[in-house]
Amino acid sequence: METLIKTTLVGLFFGTFGTTIGGIIGVTFKNTSNRFLGFILEFAAGLMISIVCFDLIPEALELSGLVYTIIGVLVGVVAMIFCDNLVKNKYNDKRVKNNNSLLKTGIIVGIGLALHNFPEGLAIGSGFGASIKLGYSLAIAILLHDIPEGISMSVPMRYGGMNKTKVVVYTLLSGVTTGIGAFFGALLGTIGEGVISICLSFAAGAMLYIVSGELIPESKSLYKGRFASIGNILGFVMGMLAMNL
Repeated sequence: METLIKTTLVGLFFGTFGTTIGGIIGVTFKNTSNRFLGFILEFAAGLMISIVCFDLIPEALELSGLVYTIIGVLVGVVAMIFCDNLVKNKYNDKRVKNNNSLLKTGIIVGIGLALHNFPEGLAIGSGFGASIKLGYSLAIAILLHDIPEGISMSVPMRYGGMNKTKVVVYTLLSGVTTGIGAFFGALLGTIGEGVISICLSFAAGAMLYIVSGELIPESKSLYKGRFASIGNILGFVMGMLAMNL
């Protein structure tokens, strides 16, 4: 029981600390130009594509094969479409169009990150089951790549009209699912590979929808220049680096 609690707390700390740092960095940005916002949104898109391509999908395929991975991806996409519609209805016509759209994008990104952080927590919990060194290595790597994710969530929320305190609180909450995942990973120990694969591919589908349905369209509506595309490339490279730490 003591080991279970410790593992859960480690997952909770490392998961929330990274996203919170990212949230704090995001709300301190002072440049509110469309060029800057477009760059940040595309950076987040590149980061998420990299995580999907080099982490979530390969791991899901290795664990349970193509069929379960495709099912998980499709379910993740459908779930995010449902969440997108809920958020759109809630915030419709409450702010000017650009701010409303940015706020919705930030909320959708936050939901996607929360879903993505759950299988990361599973990895931490399972890692500690194998060895303490592996568990902490995974936790530190997850903390580092949660920082830019927190930024990608907080910037559109902040410039969509949400106050700084709420933005930081929401970025913190998006990391809580890492602790929940660590709990289940430690509790089940040798959790079924099919279950982990579904969780990973579900998160991949959610992130693919966020990239193609939210981040890139919103970026292009704000700024159409090359600077945003450079952000996408840099985000992709950052994701590759994070995956190989």
